[in-house]
This record gives sequence, structure tokens and C-alpha cells, in this order.
Amino acid sequence: MSNIYLGYHFTVEPKELGCEILVAELGEKPFESFLETEFGVTAYVQKDLWTPTILDDIYLLTSPEFTISYTVEEIEQVNWNEEWEKNFDPIDVDGKCHVRAPFHPKTDAEFDIVIEPKMSFGTGHHETTHMMIQHLLETDLVNKKTLDMGCGTAILAILAEMKGAKPIDAIDIDNWCYLNSIENAERNNCSHVSVFEGDAALLKGKKYDVIIANINRNILLNDIPLYASCLNAKGLLFLSGFYNEDIPAIDACCSKFDLKLEKTIERNNWVSLKYLL
Repeated sequence: MSNIYLGYHFTVEPKELGCEILVAELGEKPFESFLETEFGVTAYVQKDLWTPTILDDIYLLTSPEFTISYTVEEIEQVNWNEEWEKNFDPIDVDGKCHVRAPFHPKTDAEFDIVIEPKMSFGTGHHETTHMMIQHLLETDLVNKKTLDMGCGTAILAILAEMKGAKPIDAIDIDNWCYLNSIENAERNNCSHVSVFEGDAALLKGKKYDVIIANINRNILLNDIPLYASCLNAKGLLFLSGFYNEDIPAIDACCSKFDLKLEKTIERNNWVSLKYLL
């Protein structure tokens, strides 16, 4: 194998949902690393593994719901640590929670979370993750059985344990996220986080005091009935991954299952909602 890589720089609109789907599709190809960018994502593949048809059956590229363009550049001897360091800045949430990579210095924040940024999705940079952290910082989680659905890098599950939650289930349908969540839970010395690969079908027969679901509008609308059935009395449901204009649809669905809206946080038109059963 040579040390020459091809970097595909994708511009994606709408970015959040589009990048999640695109990375999932590209992950089935020889692409081996992904970096979130301001307007989309960069995907890297070894030149020796590249073929002219590598993107031919990527559904998202032909979907009318997304606008995607890309450029390609040849890169020799990629220094992944250098790439990650250039693209991963530490995050400070309200002065209480600090999310950083191993190469960032530790601060005196109350909650110090270390995430290995092999792919910088779910690291706290996106508005939805930032708002979910804010919700959790305000919530008493001591001894609360908690679910982090669509866990990504498990950052929210890790924070939940730091705040006293236990036991905690972290679930993601993506194999990369599943493996990275295990790594990050171990890296943060979590002893109460169990990571599972799969979807909402894994929730059958489960009960929780707190459910965190940072996914996207359509999946949430489909799964809210199941979340409601899994909540204990006076349980809390935190939802994010959608826009301000999606609130009526989300709230109407939650209301059908006696979930009462307690708090709304908005950040750059993205929103995060807190519900009480």
C-alpha cells in the first residue's frame, strides 16, 4: 500500500442530516477517515483502494432532497493526528463542561470529557449536541437509568455518568459510532455505560428514567411512541436534531403520549426540547 490518499471535499446542504447519511454510505466503501468541515465533510481513501466507480451507487448524491458537490485532491502521507488537530477545537459549554481531544490541555471545568476525534461528528461542535449538554447540565441524573439513543461518540452518555446516572445504555445503528463509543467510554473511565449496535428495536421491554435522543426529525417522529412506552413515571425525554419549524410536529406527536413540554433551547434555528411524562 502506498501512503497516497485522495481527499474528497463534500459540500452538503442541508448539512447535518446530509452528512450523517453520506458518511454512513461512504463508510461502506474503502473510505477510512472523515472530518467535518464548515460546509460538509471531507472523506479520505487510499489511492490504491480507489476505483473510478467508487461513488456510483451513493444514493445521497442523486437525492433531490440534498444539494451536494465535491472536489478531489491527492494527498501524500496523511498525518491523521495533524489533520484532527487542525479540525478539532475544544468546546466549552457554559463554563461547566469542557469537551476536548487528548492533545488539548485539561481545564478546571467541572465536567472534563475527552473524545478521540477520529471523525468530528458528535463531538459537541454541532448546535444540537451543545444544547443537549446544556439540558443535562441542568438535570439531576443521580441514579437515573438513562438511554442515549443515536449516541454518536457517546459524549452525552459519558456526561450522564459523570453526573451520576446509572446504568446507561448507549445505542447507535452505525458500526463506526458503536466502536468509537466503546473507546470513548473507556477513555473517560465510564463503568456504567453499555454500548449497543442497532436501532429502536433494541428497546423492547426496556424502561428508563431519562431518554436522550439526538437524531433527526423523521426518525424521532417514528420512534417517539416507543420512547414514551420505555419511560418510567415522571421520566424525562430530551429531543434534538431538528429545526425550530419542526416543533409543532414533534410536540403534536409527544402530546399523544402524555409527554408535556417543559423547556425549549434554541441555537441558530436548531432546537432541543425537554419533555416530562
